[in-house]
Amino acid sequence: MTDAPPVRRRLLGSAIRRFREQAGYSLEDAARMLECDRSKISRIETGQRGIRPKELRELLVEYGVDDDRREALLTIARQARQAGWWQSYSHVMSDAYQDFTGLEATAATIWTYEAQLVPGLLQTEAYARAIAGASLVGESQEEREQFVQVRLTRQQVLTRDNPLHFWAILSEGALRQMVGGPEVMRAQLRHLTEIGSNQPNVNLQVLPFAVGAHAATSGPFVIMKFPEAPDLGVVYLEGQTGGIYLESADEVARYTLVFEHLRASALSTAATVRLIQEVARDT
Repeated sequence: MTDAPPVRRRLLGSAIRRFREQAGYSLEDAARMLECDRSKISRIETGQRGIRPKELRELLVEYGVDDDRREALLTIARQARQAGWWQSYSHVMSDAYQDFTGLEATAATIWTYEAQLVPGLLQTEAYARAIAGASLVGESQEEREQFVQVRLTRQQVLTRDNPLHFWAILSEGALRQMVGGPEVMRAQLRHLTEIGSNQPNVNLQVLPFAVGAHAATSGPFVIMKFPEAPDLGVVYLEGQTGGIYLESADEVARYTLVFEHLRASALSTAATVRLIQEVARDT
């Protein structure tokens, strides 16, 4: 997987380094296991180069990693080498967005906090089109339409076999931001109500204005966790010209704690649905 996206290489590399250190092996020991030089192991662990699934399995077995975590890492490594549906949109998707979409498709659990907008996985087509029209100011109409199709296709992670577990906390402002006009917004709010009431793999909470200052005043974020490996995760912070990934265990733990504080401050799922219905009536 030498051509895997950088964030995926770093994610695997940091996990490999952690397991090596926990097992008490040095870089030289790992190099002997793969019959390679020390610098190759160092580059793998820092994400500067990839690792083949066969080599990854060999190291993880030697490190005594249990079957579930081993298979989780191998799944990430294999999927990095496979073509995904998003690659057919590579002409309108940046490398960073393709990487994010690939990680999203691999993840078992995603927690997200949004301050102003409905998360992409929960957007209606009309809402996504309004976002594209407002934000993709330099793109053609065709490119904006393809952006919408990408966003809608991403949503299949919520309805596939073994669907993604998605927990979204929205600021009340996201419900009241008039995206696309009243008709589009009412339809979007009805969609949220249906998902919040009927989709068991989706948890939806609203952080009301009345909460005041809260743990995520620095802005939106996404936490991705991967199958059978609760200590393996990545935080994504979106920006205008590309996102930032935080991959260290300490950074992921920090944002996990922030999310747990938000979850405690936000309305219950039932109260969330009632508030969304109330906002829809007033829109």
